[in-house]
Amino acid sequence: MIIEGLMVYYARVPNPWQHADQEPREMTSSNNEYDRPRLYAGDGDRLLEADRNTDRIVLLPSNDPRQATIGGGEIRIQWGQSLLRDVLAGRYRTVVCSINDTDNSHGIIGTLLEMVTTSQWNIESATSYAKVFQDAIGLHDRHDNEPYVLKFDLDSLLILAILRPKGKDHFSVNDLEKGFRTVSKMIENRHDRQAVASVSFLGARSNQLRDENGKEPPFEMVVKAMYNAGYRGDVYPSLAMWHTAPTGVFATYPFPDSLDRMREGSS
Repeated sequence: MIIEGLMVYYARVPNPWQHADQEPREMTSSNNEYDRPRLYAGDGDRLLEADRNTDRIVLLPSNDPRQATIGGGEIRIQWGQSLLRDVLAGRYRTVVCSINDTDNSHGIIGTLLEMVTTSQWNIESATSYAKVFQDAIGLHDRHDNEPYVLKFDLDSLLILAILRPKGKDHFSVNDLEKGFRTVSKMIENRHDRQAVASVSFLGARSNQLRDENGKEPPFEMVVKAMYNAGYRGDVYPSLAMWHTAPTGVFATYPFPDSLDRMREGSS
C-alpha cells in the first residue's frame, strides 16, 4: 500500500499462530492466483511490488488477530499514518507532546495550536505560560515531581504537554517515564479524554530525548517507558522511522517474546 510515497507491506515470515505440527499448505499456481488476497484493482498489485530501492516499512505479525482481550493492554504504533491529519479528522480527543519554557517554535505543539480552529492559544502564549509555571514551581517546589504536565484545552482537542525539567536542554528516558505516569493518571477512567495519541519524542528539534550517553535512545526504550508508566494509547513514530527497511517493525507494544529469544541467540 502506498502512503505518501511510502511502500508498506507485510514480510513473508512464519505464521505465529500456526501450530508447530501443522504442515504449511502447498502453494500451486492455482492457489496463488485464487487464494491470495488482491489489494488493488486491475494490475495494481504487480505494479506496486516493492523493490530494494523503495522507501518502505516491513510490518511483522506479532499476535493472533483472531484473539482479543477487553481493555486494550497494548500500545498501538501507527506506522505510515499522519498524526496531524488524524487529529484534524477528529480521531483523537487528546494528544501528548512536549513543551519547554524558552522556545517551542520547532515543536509539534506549535503546529497543533495553529491548525486547531477552536484554539485560543498560540506558540508564544503557550511558551509564556510554561515559563510562568516553571518559575512558580521554582519558588514553591524542589523539582522533585518534575517533569510536570501542562494542559491546553482547545475545546475540540486536549493537549497534554510534558514540561521539560528546569535547567535541562533535553528529556531523559526517566523524565519521559515519569511524565507519562502523570499523563496516565490524567486520562485514566476519563472517557471524555479518549482516544489518546502521543508523539514518539524521537527526531525532535525543540525538546530532544537523550539517553545516559547523550544519544537518542532506540524506539523500543521509548515505548517501554510509556508502557511501564501505564500508557495504553497510540504512538506515532517519527518520520525518519518510516525508512527502517529491511528491519521489520511491529504494530503493537509489548513486542513478541520471540524478539528477546533471537537476541539471546535462540531461534
